[in-house]
Amino acid sequence: MRLTRYTDYAMRVLLFLGAEPERHHSIAAIAHAYAISQNHLMKVVNDLVKAGYLRSIRGRGGGIRLARPTEAINIGALVRHTEDGFDLVGCGTCRIAPACGLSCVLSEALEAFLATLDRYTLADVLAKRGDFRHLLLPPERPAPELTPPG
Repeated sequence: MRLTRYTDYAMRVLLFLGAEPERHHSIAAIAHAYAISQNHLMKVVNDLVKAGYLRSIRGRGGGIRLARPTEAINIGALVRHTEDGFDLVGCGTCRIAPACGLSCVLSEALEAFLATLDRYTLADVLAKRGDFRHLLLPPERPAPELTPPG
């Protein structure tokens, strides 16, 4: 099973934001962290805002953040939202489709794939690999020390 780049980017955004769900982040920061196109990411983020996965705040101090807790974001539902269709092969246009059993097998495989994704939330996915924030987020800089002139 291969998912589209769109779904890949949607998952990356959610993982990034889920690593620090209390903070607002910019699309530019996420694009930079993953070294991916900011323009493509803007389309994905806009869709995720409309679908209720993200909250967007404009202006100074704004950005994007998760609109719901990580435990409430189901991976299967997200994949169903971001993928256009799940036709693994073009059975609809095949001449032997009415007599072929392959479409039933592929349909069963797809159901199993989605059932597996349905068992996981964003919180589960974040917990499976540990803390990866240091891989994505720029290190916080300590405040400069002020020394008296002297």
